[in-house]
Amino acid sequence: MLLIDLLPPDWQKSLYFGQQDGKAALSLAHKNLNNQLRKLWAPDSMPAMASLAPELLASLKTAREELLAEDWQDAETGVYPKSLLFEDDWLRWAQTYPQLWLDQVAVWERMAAKDYRSFAPEIDVQSYPDYYRQNFHYQTDGYLGETSATLYDLQVELLFNGTAEAMRRRLLKPLKTALADKKTPRLLDVACGGGVTLKHLARTFPQASLAGLDLSPAYLDYARRRLEEGGVTAPQLFQGNAEELPFRDDWFDGITCVYLFHELPPQPRQRVLEECYRALKPGGVLVILDSIQLKDRPDWAPMLENFPRLFHEPYYRNYTEDDFLARLEKAGFSQIQERRHCFSKSWTALKPN
Repeated sequence: MLLIDLLPPDWQKSLYFGQQDGKAALSLAHKNLNNQLRKLWAPDSMPAMASLAPELLASLKTAREELLAEDWQDAETGVYPKSLLFEDDWLRWAQTYPQLWLDQVAVWERMAAKDYRSFAPEIDVQSYPDYYRQNFHYQTDGYLGETSATLYDLQVELLFNGTAEAMRRRLLKPLKTALADKKTPRLLDVACGGGVTLKHLARTFPQASLAGLDLSPAYLDYARRRLEEGGVTAPQLFQGNAEELPFRDDWFDGITCVYLFHELPPQPRQRVLEECYRALKPGGVLVILDSIQLKDRPDWAPMLENFPRLFHEPYYRNYTEDDFLARLEKAGFSQIQERRHCFSKSWTALKPN
């Protein structure tokens, strides 16, 4: 039993929402400080940004409140353990926060120079797809370096004002519903990154056989360490391209994929969906979580337009206009459902029996 389980339910709820408000306040303070320092240190790195109307900001606040209410409700009803809401890596974030600032100057310099093909000489990029050989977000060494692996989850939490893990957890309910009759499901997290979704899966499906796949060796090393330190029995981790999953046909009961597709060109997007279909058992489920698209919130268009201006996201604009329903149907999936979750959206799709 954890300490949080000893508290009265009302205290637990207050603690959760207080924690989320604290994360939002820290994120906004960080962004404000970042903007002020950037204007002083690297003004040439500042892109032209669309202004956000008060109505848009109000709708963002409402969407955040709805997301957190759903996150709490899912924990309250046992979709996943309530303790999962309080497993944020505060100590790790505190330790890496100074490193984030030390790396920020190099990020600004790359942004000013529009340099997004810069890698350390010891990193052999030739074995990776051309679209992957970029400094996404202008990160140091893109997704192929230890710096990015160490900082990424903190950066995402700051970007989403502390709601990143709450959004990631939106895939757990449809996955659990689809796998209700599976006692020991085989689950794969595609593009597992630093292991956050694998942690969520391990807590929600303690009897599952878990696997994670990522193209970055640095991220896989980080995920392995992080999961072991967090008391998660290490899942099988594989280095590989999601366009060619190294698994046999009809193997997994469920596949998850978080924040991958907006960083892929159109053709690889389709190939990844087809590979997920191949690797799923008949009756298996694919759950995708990624950014919202223009059709979901046309009134949020200025924010969606700002994202690729502020970060190096070469395929994001195309993603926001892409028809994933058609892509999933083309891959063979059926019973497709999609839902919005604040800044993110999910698709749930079944492989027919």
